[in-house]
Amino acid sequence: MHDNHDDDSYSWPTCAAGPETGVHSHKLWAAEVGRLVCRPCEDQTAKRLSELGPLFRRLNETATLMRGARRPGGATSGSRTPPIPPRLEVLALTANGGVATRLQAIEDSWRTALGWTVAPWRGSPAQAVPAHLKFLANNLPWAVDSYESIGQDIDDLRRLHAECVAVAANEHRPGRVSIGRCPARYDDGHLCRADLTATASSHRVHCGQCGARWETLGEWKQLREQQDAVLREDAGVAA
Repeated sequence: MHDNHDDDSYSWPTCAAGPETGVHSHKLWAAEVGRLVCRPCEDQTAKRLSELGPLFRRLNETATLMRGARRPGGATSGSRTPPIPPRLEVLALTANGGVATRLQAIEDSWRTALGWTVAPWRGSPAQAVPAHLKFLANNLPWAVDSYESIGQDIDDLRRLHAECVAVAANEHRPGRVSIGRCPARYDDGHLCRADLTATASSHRVHCGQCGARWETLGEWKQLREQQDAVLREDAGVAA
């Protein structure tokens, strides 16, 4: 039971992350007095921080496939066919202004409260997100004890986590679209050339005609390179 004060004139401390439990605010336990956030809310926030890393990596892989495989040296594929259908919610979370930017805003506010310099530039969102998450996880015990705006930050992290989970779960499954022709060759050297399709929910591609498969990110890139090689070969024959 909560060891709440019976005096009506006394306002018992409440958890700054009240909405976590589905109520406006909930009272702290006697052993939690002196903290701003209760331990269950702290534990749930720590869990979300640990899950955001794998969620972001999954979304970033999907975003990479949407943008198209890149060759060594940074040149993009010459194919005009989009690699897989773009989903704006995926691109929005993985680009600048998405997960990395929102995590950095929280880190910067904590650094300011601690009297530290703002978060250093850490490169691309894929490079920055793990560093932001590590900082927040390491300093969460301080924040739940001492940072007055921690309730808003916990709510922001809750919303960000929910967005990533919803997008990663692919609640609105896109239809299949054409991604070009199959570049596999039969034993006699002839090209398959069957139409290939894919969705944003998976980078696995299976040719229904010859049975060729591309099932990993590395194999997807090989598929794009093989398709470009066939395009160059066809262009040479036409010339």
